[in-house]
Amino acid sequence: MDSIISRYVELHPSSRQLHQRALRLFPNGVTHDLRHASPFPLYARRAAGSRKWDVDGNEIVDFVMGHGALLMGHEHPEIVAAIEAQALLGTHYGASHEAEVRWGEWVQKLVPSAERLRFTSSGTEATMMALRLARAYTGREKVLRLREHFHGWNDSVYGQPLAEETVPSARGLPRGMLEASIVIPQNDVEVLDRTLRDDGATIAAMILETTGAHWGTEPIDLEYVRSARDLTARHGILLIFDEVITGFRVSPGGAQQAYGITPDMTTMAKILAGGLPGGCVAGRAAIIDQIAIRDDGGAERITHPGTFNANPLSATAGAMCLSLIADGTHQQRASSTAAVLARGMNRVFSEESVPGCVYGHASMLHIALAMDVQPADGYGWGWAPLPKPLPGVSREAAAALRLGMVNEGVDLMGDGMMVSSAHTADDVGLTIEAFRRTLRAMKEAGVAG
Repeated sequence: MDSIISRYVELHPSSRQLHQRALRLFPNGVTHDLRHASPFPLYARRAAGSRKWDVDGNEIVDFVMGHGALLMGHEHPEIVAAIEAQALLGTHYGASHEAEVRWGEWVQKLVPSAERLRFTSSGTEATMMALRLARAYTGREKVLRLREHFHGWNDSVYGQPLAEETVPSARGLPRGMLEASIVIPQNDVEVLDRTLRDDGATIAAMILETTGAHWGTEPIDLEYVRSARDLTARHGILLIFDEVITGFRVSPGGAQQAYGITPDMTTMAKILAGGLPGGCVAGRAAIIDQIAIRDDGGAERITHPGTFNANPLSATAGAMCLSLIADGTHQQRASSTAAVLARGMNRVFSEESVPGCVYGHASMLHIALAMDVQPADGYGWGWAPLPKPLPGVSREAAAALRLGMVNEGVDLMGDGMMVSSAHTADDVGLTIEAFRRTLRAMKEAGVAG
């Protein structure tokens, strides 16, 4: 491990210097948990297509892709041109504008559940509004969610059950919020059915990530999602799909279009805004229209201000992005590239005699060190859940993988990869060989499993 760290430090002196300045400003010197790295994170200067360049001039194949916001890669020329043109017209009118209408029309056209919608500034905000709408619509207070599913950092769906409240993620959460949340394991229809029979009268909504916990790290069973749709409808509970990551990526209409399952509400962000900040809650008109101002004084309405809701720059970028990906070509290209990449990396695991595998869904990949079970087709698990329990990976091994890949010119999103339509066959080949060299370095350091 020392050799991997030493090489990382040697390759990135300017990142190290910037981090020293950042430590005086931000907790851990970073502005997002996923950007934290020891001994210091990578600092980028520019990006284009599938690549980015750090402050030391190192060229890197990028699989972070704006934390999943960039389906078509960095600096797409048509999106850049649209943003530049809008910036010359104004960045914030404090008024309604045509771009927000065009943006909303594209969402409504593509997403099956989007009878009505409201824009926010992030996925977390979209989830906050969805849960408030659900509580108001049903007159119930509790939220049912699945263990390890992530829905932003808002209090209603963060932390663990009270029995596990000592874990760090529960710190700072009011006890009442934890009590208003029911958490069950995914893929167990029997537990879901029992929970809804016992507590359904108190549950306003069930919310889930559509490909499984942590954007599919633990894949969800499609039959479980179908059961969730049927059972929630039977009990008068609203079903919310968190498509912040999967929206417009799994298909032009998100996972719900690909699955043929329509939720009551959907939360979206990332690709939605074309690489700029932006979120959205969409769903049945009767639910979303609770936000509408009424002639009767609005005692029963839900207020929703927001300085940057559908701001002109995000709306322009979002509308352009959705128009470009509407035919599904970019999704298909990214998913095909991801499958080739996963199979190549799995061959490396085998050839280097290192336990582990790469698996995924659509254009989202996950690297599992120490797991000796392989996906049947060398890429996806289909709808079969992963083996349980999942193998534990040491923090040292995870850090070695991430730093080692950066040393070889590839940036991962934690232990995952967001593949874009801008990634090429050359990128795939470079990444596979970078992975091979990284595993060898990890074996030499004694952290490969």
